[in-house]
Amino acid sequence: MTTDHTPDHPLLGESLADLMALATARRDETFGTRITYSPKVFIPLTFLCNDSCGYCTFAQPPARVEKPYLDPEDVLKIAKQGARNGCHEALFTLGERPEDRYEVAREWLRERGYDSTVHYVAAMAELVLRETGLLPHANAGALSLDELAQLRPVSPSQGMMIESIAPDLEAHRGAPDKVPARRLATLDAAGELQIPFTTGILIGIGDTRADQLAGLEAIAASHQQHGHVQEVIVQNFLPKLRTAMKGVRACPSDDYLWILAAARLILPPEVHLQAPPNLSDDFGALLDAGIDDWGGVSPVTADHVNPERPWPDLDRLREVTEARGHTLAPRLTVYPEFVRDRERWLDPALHFPVIDRADSEWLGRDDPGQIWPEKTTAADTVADGAEFVLVGHRSTTWYSGADSAPPTLVPAEPKPIRGAVAEVLDGIADGQEPDVDQIETLFHARGPEVVAVAAAADEMRRELVGDTLTWVNNRNINYTNVCTFKCKFCGFSKGPLSLNLRGTPYLLTLDDIAQRAKEGWDLGATEVTLQGGIHPDFDGDYYIDVTRAVKDAVPDMHVHGFTALEVTEGAKRLGEDLQTYLLRLKEAGLASLPGTAAEILDDEVRAILCPDKVNTEEWLEAHRAAHAVGLHSNVTMMYGAVEEPIHWARHLVKTRDLQKENVKLGQVGFTEFVGLPFVHMASPIYLQRRARRGPTFRENLMIHSIARLAYGELIPNIQASWVKVGLVGTSQMINAGCNDLGGTLMDENISRAAGASHGQSMTIQSFHDFAESVGRPIEQRTTSYGRVEAV
Repeated sequence: MTTDHTPDHPLLGESLADLMALATARRDETFGTRITYSPKVFIPLTFLCNDSCGYCTFAQPPARVEKPYLDPEDVLKIAKQGARNGCHEALFTLGERPEDRYEVAREWLRERGYDSTVHYVAAMAELVLRETGLLPHANAGALSLDELAQLRPVSPSQGMMIESIAPDLEAHRGAPDKVPARRLATLDAAGELQIPFTTGILIGIGDTRADQLAGLEAIAASHQQHGHVQEVIVQNFLPKLRTAMKGVRACPSDDYLWILAAARLILPPEVHLQAPPNLSDDFGALLDAGIDDWGGVSPVTADHVNPERPWPDLDRLREVTEARGHTLAPRLTVYPEFVRDRERWLDPALHFPVIDRADSEWLGRDDPGQIWPEKTTAADTVADGAEFVLVGHRSTTWYSGADSAPPTLVPAEPKPIRGAVAEVLDGIADGQEPDVDQIETLFHARGPEVVAVAAAADEMRRELVGDTLTWVNNRNINYTNVCTFKCKFCGFSKGPLSLNLRGTPYLLTLDDIAQRAKEGWDLGATEVTLQGGIHPDFDGDYYIDVTRAVKDAVPDMHVHGFTALEVTEGAKRLGEDLQTYLLRLKEAGLASLPGTAAEILDDEVRAILCPDKVNTEEWLEAHRAAHAVGLHSNVTMMYGAVEEPIHWARHLVKTRDLQKENVKLGQVGFTEFVGLPFVHMASPIYLQRRARRGPTFRENLMIHSIARLAYGELIPNIQASWVKVGLVGTSQMINAGCNDLGGTLMDENISRAAGASHGQSMTIQSFHDFAESVGRPIEQRTTSYGRVEAV
């Protein structure tokens, strides 16, 4: 490559080694150890092109193609194959403006009612989005403002390579759409329209190093003005047979690495830097130059632009990534920072399709399998009057409450890790208590980091409570499903009748409740769990009457009942202070409070999930008052709907702080942490298309492991929710910090109403069978974690 020192650029004199060291430091500072990729399917909509570039084998004349464009049936066939194989993105690859050059293209479009190729791209993107749920990425070339706007409602992101800003390159002699000014105008127009955009440069096609640096500077300037460049691709030229440049030398590896490293230093830190792994024999070296993304990797289709270079197998990509101390994570076609600010960056019609494929960090869900929307004509109205369209899903991916098997994450052989997660784990091992930021860091764990976090949690579990699993024999009594509150997530009291999960409104009589408690006792239950909706006819005495009814029927039954919302509302309706009211409940026989109604203890999230419910401080105060009068309770967290890891971290720290108060005062407090993964299937907020589909299994595992590490000996028991996770998932959780299996849950209806399919109860024998299958001892416990003598 010719090195041109005019105009002078401060990086031109830097050595490759120095640049790469600076670039990797910049990358690690911004993105840590994480390297992303997009699992995608490539849809070559047309091989016809207005341009004749000297290096391209993608573009073909009409005589060499079977038909000018893929038909809709062809498009869907490819897209469905991608959906079945776990892709998140549908990349539309095509030649630029073939109708400007070929009559056959104009005729094909005209006969089908399309006025341009861009018009057809928009129609096919909408089709793929609607029928498969894959997120389109339109790569249609140099477009006008109007053309970009036409694609924005159906394509969450768009892209166009600048390639080079050098004028009159021989490689672009027959390419009117490769004029630099035109492409830079497209880049700026995308910024004006607030489109998350992919662009980049092509190295080795005849321009100078100074030209390449200037191209990167131009991209950086456009981003600094608009903030829209989500990723920059730096691609190396490889000569191809049957092209004008077949005899040109491939871009030298050192030149390529130099420009990659320079790109990391020139671009604003938040802009992602991508290099295609299939175009380098030793693609691991690209990580040493500062990239943080591998781009699109397809398990289904070839790289149609470089068909002679197959994609690396995903296992190989992960192996190479991890060998250099990084972790691999799938992403969506639009990066997390743009999804988080979707009111600005995404058309409203795309909000739900994007978040439906996202995890809590707004990356792509990493559970294997497919997510495939299956829309029906059914419609219903949730209790607050907002309409929704029923969306069913055929899916082999794991989600809470489903029968699908989760991926196997633990136990696994730990590998050395580096970076922020490793630093936090080292601190915990040295006896340090993690703060909010450090806990959030742990929630970002991927790959070997997940194994390390789980292993640390399980070691702490072993030290604090040993290997014995525990369970409680209990009966749930959900006394009413009528509720005056409007929690957006609740399928129990607000589930649509059309799903046949909620059933008709009901209110049990006191005699019914007493009879069910007696039946539970006769079946061996030591606890009844009392929870229900807030019925408009209830006053505070109702809960006292229910407690007395249970104790009158079964004097020795432990009454575990009434959420922070119920006791707060009961006291309010009687005009009593909370502590006085709780003392009356205790005198009637109440022994402990469940932690439900906590959801996420962060008012930013509660404003979305449960705006009329108790706020964070009111929930904490209800439990503080309960502990003060001698009623112990537990901590729950419902996760996976709309919140992010920072909110989980705040939840853990706020409840940990309250437990510290209990220890300082020498009073009862929280006995356990119970994670409750959001079950989305019949949840109103999901059916209204405003929530994710619950946590991934990795997130579910990490919630419990990190709770163990955050609470330490303050809350020694971590419970796995078998009713939401299933026994296969639970078998992994007990190797990641959990020691308790919860209850038999006779007649548990709340999870079922949300769509869970794991059954409504466990038997004593099934608990013992489970323990035997995982090689762990098991004991029956009381609600307060005493032991029950075996009969």
